[in-house]
Amino acid sequence: MPRAELCIHNARVVTPSGTIHGGVASTDGTITAVGGDASLPDADRTIDAEGNYLIPGFIDPHVHWGLSRYEFEYHDGLEHDFETETRGAVHGGVTTVVNFLLQPEPYLPDMEFFREAGAENSYIDFAYHAIIHKDHHFDEIDGLAEEGVRSFKIFFNWYKHASPELGIEHSDAGRVYNLLSQVADIPGGVVMFHAENEDIAYERRQELQDEGRNDLPSWSESAPNICEFMQIEQIGHMTELTDSRAYIVHMSTGEGVDICKRFQERGVNLHAETLPAFLTHTKDEEELGVWGKISPPLRGEWSKDRLWQGLREGTVEYMGTDHCPHKIEFKEKDTGKHGDIWDAIPGDNNGIEYFLPVMMSEGVNRNRISMERLVEVCAENNAKRWGLYPRKGALVEGSDADMVVVDMGKSKVVDDDFYHTMEPRYSTMHGMELTGLPTHTVVGGEVVVEDDELQVEPGGRNYLHRGDSGVELE
Repeated sequence: MPRAELCIHNARVVTPSGTIHGGVASTDGTITAVGGDASLPDADRTIDAEGNYLIPGFIDPHVHWGLSRYEFEYHDGLEHDFETETRGAVHGGVTTVVNFLLQPEPYLPDMEFFREAGAENSYIDFAYHAIIHKDHHFDEIDGLAEEGVRSFKIFFNWYKHASPELGIEHSDAGRVYNLLSQVADIPGGVVMFHAENEDIAYERRQELQDEGRNDLPSWSESAPNICEFMQIEQIGHMTELTDSRAYIVHMSTGEGVDICKRFQERGVNLHAETLPAFLTHTKDEEELGVWGKISPPLRGEWSKDRLWQGLREGTVEYMGTDHCPHKIEFKEKDTGKHGDIWDAIPGDNNGIEYFLPVMMSEGVNRNRISMERLVEVCAENNAKRWGLYPRKGALVEGSDADMVVVDMGKSKVVDDDFYHTMEPRYSTMHGMELTGLPTHTVVGGEVVVEDDELQVEPGGRNYLHRGDSGVELE
């Protein structure tokens, strides 16, 4: 057997066909062997996993680099965030990211820049979704598909009022119908939905503000569960009508799980992701203050439990983070952690770094989900949905050697020293002790983090161009 460059052995290796005791070998960034220790080749470097899990690196399909318009112009922010936030990603065991493009101008003239921004600044491979919110963006969809962007997000109908500084135009059911119809003809094309009804939420916000409410529970009350699940119901019917493919981002409600299950059972291509925050927190945790203001908002205990159940049973098939990097002063709008809930930015922070640790600690270690199912929803399924499989998302021969050794007994408290991103001072997870952390993160066969120490410089990573049959194996 040819000598390998890297071999990780003495591990519990999670593969698509089951968990085995053994290891993985790689050369030139590609997995060359998976099997028992005795079957693995000699290697230039060998790592003893000490009986810990070896899993494919997590794929985060939902991040927003470059959104801090309070500090950066969009393009400058994109370059900045690729370095700072993917630095956190590798510390947390995330090895691939799909970022949302968001600008009012056309996307196609800037595609070379978007590719270079990641290639020159990222620690991990990357792909893009495009947010469709201007009329001219609809005209670019076929061209974006040719450039390897085959997933398109629309807000139905959030952000008419909630965050006007983002400049996202209103999208009604007609726009949704047109986008679903257009994307139905693109191989691998998916329409992604922020599903919240802003019309109801606007009225509720006025009522609560008139009552003098200014706390985290009031944010949840301003956009009750119905705001999300009534939109998901409509999306399901329109997806069926257009024979298209729909994906609900950051689903937060138990009712949403039930609606997705009903449509899936009748063959409609309606699927959903959820976020770690919705699996760990509820709307009653007032101590989170404005740090807990995310959009959609935190829900009740029943929704949290139903989302876990949806992950286990297969209705909820994907996980992401909705990571939105902002400095704390911009998040809080200089009013403090318990300041103005209505004015604070509605987004979580540092999600990409706590993604794997939270899911290990709150999921696997608390017996809410098996390790094998967790790897499916955080790696394999994300790779398949976004045209990255089998290059990403699985420990199999021929795939990229993106992998993480996880010590299920390793613990840390989430504090300022936990994070390696731009802004370490806040998140919904601050103060929690998490158990189940990476010891080694490998990207393209290269050990990039070992025992919490960064080993490499940024850059030299790959834009993942998604063609008709996905991303080609190298």
